Amino acid sequence: MAKSEEPGYEQARDELASIASQLERGGQSLEESLALWEKGEVLAQICEKWLNAASERINPDQDS
Repeated sequence: MAKSEEPGYEQARDELASIASQLERGGQSLEESLALWEKGEVLAQICEKWLNAASERINPDQDS
């Protein structure tokens, strides 16, 4: 995902929840499952980045 195409926190969180639900239901091929997992990893990193930035704004003097 290019930086300019990166989703906001809520969108990334919702997509990640959808992927988790799909993986829990099963029924995908191994390749499809791996692709979903990889997309989920990217979305989780995006969410973490947003949360870290918010935390920094709230607590600018704390070390992460």
